[in-house]
Amino acid sequence: MLVLEMTGLAVCVVVLVAASAFGVLQRRRNGRVRVRGRDGGKRLGAAELGEGLGERATLVQFSSAFCAPCRATRRVLTEVAGMVPGVRHVEIDAEDRLELVRELEILKTPTVLVLDADGRIVRRATGQPRKADVIAALGEAV
Repeated sequence: MLVLEMTGLAVCVVVLVAASAFGVLQRRRNGRVRVRGRDGGKRLGAAELGEGLGERATLVQFSSAFCAPCRATRRVLTEVAGMVPGVRHVEIDAEDRLELVRELEILKTPTVLVLDADGRIVRRATGQPRKADVIAALGEAV
């Protein structure tokens, strides 16, 4: 009986350690702006966005109605677009644009795409990005 109790305790400890490690990893990855291979040269224009592109770059945010981090992301992107001349922020409701969400493989809201002046996707962030990361990502786009 003692062996079964020790085995059960060991299994619980292993599960807790694995879940904690997974949580820490997810938290570190959330909101990081990075190059994504699957975007490979895809371009978005006014027809897909419903608005024109920025002169130098465009920050495209995919949001949903009940997404709390989407509101904070909106504030960050609006502030960055106001700070950097020629940069526009476009917000897209993911629920209204499911065909575009599927085409771009948007799996979570908020997702932010950084487009260059030609509408080519140069960076992607899933989750709430930090302002410094967005500004750094714009460096590649402009």
